[in-house]
Amino acid sequence: MKKILGLLIGSVMLLSACDPSDFGDTNINPTAVSSVPNKALLTNSLQTLPGTAFPGTAGNRHSADMYVQHISEGPYPGASLYSFRNFDWALHYTGPLYNLKTIIDNATEGNALAEAGVNGSKDNQIAVARILKAYYFWWLTDRYGDIPYSEALKGDGNFSPKYDTQQSIYTDLFKELKEAAAQIKTAETGVKGDQLFDGDMAKWKMFANTTRLFMSLRLMKNDNAKGRAEMADALASGVISSNAENMYYRFLSNDPNNFNPWYDNYTVSLRNDYAISKTMTDYMAPKNDPRLRVYGEVLAGQVVGLTYGSNTATNIPGSFSRIGDKFRGAGSPALIYSYAQVLFTMAEAAKQGWIAGGDGVAATHYADAIKASFETYGVYDAATYATYMAQASVVYNPANGLERIMTQKWVHLYLNGYESWTDWRRTGFPVLAAAPNGNQPNIPRRMGYPTNEGSINGASYKEAVARQGADDLNTRMWWDK
Repeated sequence: MKKILGLLIGSVMLLSACDPSDFGDTNINPTAVSSVPNKALLTNSLQTLPGTAFPGTAGNRHSADMYVQHISEGPYPGASLYSFRNFDWALHYTGPLYNLKTIIDNATEGNALAEAGVNGSKDNQIAVARILKAYYFWWLTDRYGDIPYSEALKGDGNFSPKYDTQQSIYTDLFKELKEAAAQIKTAETGVKGDQLFDGDMAKWKMFANTTRLFMSLRLMKNDNAKGRAEMADALASGVISSNAENMYYRFLSNDPNNFNPWYDNYTVSLRNDYAISKTMTDYMAPKNDPRLRVYGEVLAGQVVGLTYGSNTATNIPGSFSRIGDKFRGAGSPALIYSYAQVLFTMAEAAKQGWIAGGDGVAATHYADAIKASFETYGVYDAATYATYMAQASVVYNPANGLERIMTQKWVHLYLNGYESWTDWRRTGFPVLAAAPNGNQPNIPRRMGYPTNEGSINGASYKEAVARQGADDLNTRMWWDK
């Protein structure tokens, strides 16, 4: 089923925070959509999964990759210059989020669209929809801060939902993820339409727990005790524990509607918009990092980074390395969560005193994380790894341990810009200089609300801005203060 179907389903059911006039003829009676089973709604919700470079405009998709300087822009500098201030969220609310709410409603009501034989166990349908809904809302609040949450997705029942505080959203998301994981019935039929885990309910439990683990780190500054408690509970509940459990979104090389978006850009559209940044190559090349030749195109024996944050357009073939082949085939998968990411999280937790062991345990997790990263990208061998780890610029050093951990995590998270951007905002690492020709002097710390929010949901919007701070790229959200 095509990606656009899910967006149309959500659109006719109305976005809670959008003016109904925005949708023209699509603003129709939601009961007109009466024959879409839950398995189709789930498939469509997964096809816009955050971290897979879809959906939205190029600026919306790749801005975080620019903020953390994983990539640079060639012919059309924009996102790397912080040119975009306001970012639309309609595709998320009207598409996957409304679809997921509909899955829950259908299964709760026991109607034909949730029939277990076609869609899987009703408890499992609800649990997966709750987990995925929480995941989307987590991603949205980490972009904007305060957002419509508790009063969202009510259709024509509420066109002016309040913006919940980010702290209250986090509290509820932890609850939702834990309850939904407990609701899963592994002995019952797995969900259908699940192109992420093929209905494997144990993997959905692990996904929920791993999400809570990564969420817990956001609370390092402002809710330390809760962050530590949530981390301990997530670890006890079961998170990714090996590279065999890495979680990927798999594109389809034989379906033009499900091609990898990088393939769409480079091969289908014949564009050269993006290149590995010189920031990345300047860090990786002096260390002879074997991942570099995976991350970027090899030209005349080397990977050539493109200067980040320049307003000079360049589109000369062969003058810079595009993203590596591993990431831009028609069916190249997108890495959502990985074992290395878990190990870097544990290294940070040990360094910060959230788990026992201090620098000794942090050093072990750090080294294991880099090994797991090498294995993930297919470049591990014992000799290469040992040589790499022996370098003074790589080996763990308690004096700058957090910087080492976070910088290597940044390398591992190549093209997972949103997660890496969050790490940078939380910790200040890696140390990055703002774009020299940027439209503002600082790397953004949030994304601005959609441009029409002030007019279509004015009172709620103004209340959120008064509470949180200016609706610009520099205001720090709750967990970043």
